Amino acid sequence: MRRLLWPFAFLYRGVIGARNLYYDRVPGATHHAGIPVISVGNLTVGGTGKTPLVIALVQKLQTWGRRPAILTRGYKTPPGGVADEVLEFREAVPGVPVIVNPDRVAGAAQARKQHDVDCLVLDDGFQHRRLARDLDIVLIDALYPWGSFSQPAGRAPDGIPHYVRTSSGPHLLPAGHLREPPGSLRRADLLVVTRADLVARAHLACVTDEIQHYAGEKPVLNAVVEPDGLVYRDGRRAPPAELAGRHVVGVCGIGNPEQFHLLLRGLAGNEHPTFGYADHCQYSPANVREIQGRAATEKADLVVTTRKDWVKLAPLWPDTGPALARLDVRVALSGAVDELDTRLRQAVEKRL
Repeated sequence: MRRLLWPFAFLYRGVIGARNLYYDRVPGATHHAGIPVISVGNLTVGGTGKTPLVIALVQKLQTWGRRPAILTRGYKTPPGGVADEVLEFREAVPGVPVIVNPDRVAGAAQARKQHDVDCLVLDDGFQHRRLARDLDIVLIDALYPWGSFSQPAGRAPDGIPHYVRTSSGPHLLPAGHLREPPGSLRRADLLVVTRADLVARAHLACVTDEIQHYAGEKPVLNAVVEPDGLVYRDGRRAPPAELAGRHVVGVCGIGNPEQFHLLLRGLAGNEHPTFGYADHCQYSPANVREIQGRAATEKADLVVTTRKDWVKLAPLWPDTGPALARLDVRVALSGAVDELDTRLRQAVEKRL
């Protein structure tokens, strides 16, 4: 099938190449927001962990006394509804303006006009070159570096699976999962390898070498997701350790459910099912009944979900049956962390 799609991928490469050449060479092709713009993006379709990093950057900027806003396109917004990421941002960083507009230039103007902000964080912004940015951060998923599928190669003593690449290499849409060629990483200022804890060290070193082959000697950070706390529907917060020894079930509709499953299993300390729904699933009362039925079958008194799913499940969850809680996570960075802080400070101070 992939070979049949190669001609279309070749045409796609030509279109992307012409577009990038236009933004590289034509004066005035990019528009400046008038305030610093930090972009967080990736090369592939699908999730690479952008949302937790956007939240972490916004929180860091707030601790520095900045007044950030988030710009997002509102991917897969349901009719008359709100996109998953928008709900997640509002839940995680209340009070921070979240501007939803596929036209990022117009969104930036709206943020400046309607909100007292002094910097912008652009969600999924690497391909949106019309809006100039002061710092370009690109994420690469350690499990699927170029949109390639991987498979478990075994498990370490701690139970973490170690993955190996199984594809023949990077492929552009529609033959593969790349939005643009890996050589586009030369535009990036910083690279972040996400889910770095789910692969063997040798694999991680290989991915890092590949990134630097395409991007040049750019700073590369590793990112892992760590449990940060439990939140119940009544607002009660508890440490993640409260799950120890409990028989729980998990439910999620995210791009990479394996990571959530591993986090939950590590906290609960036993095998338990994690029921996966499609990414960006718009839950219905029927889904809630199905989840509760599965929890009853497993004799579980608690259903644990992600923040992304929580914002859609919690309003539908009944007061009877198993309780619902969300597992909040935080991003932990290693590697060139000082370089990130330095460049982030330089970016936000550049236009102030």
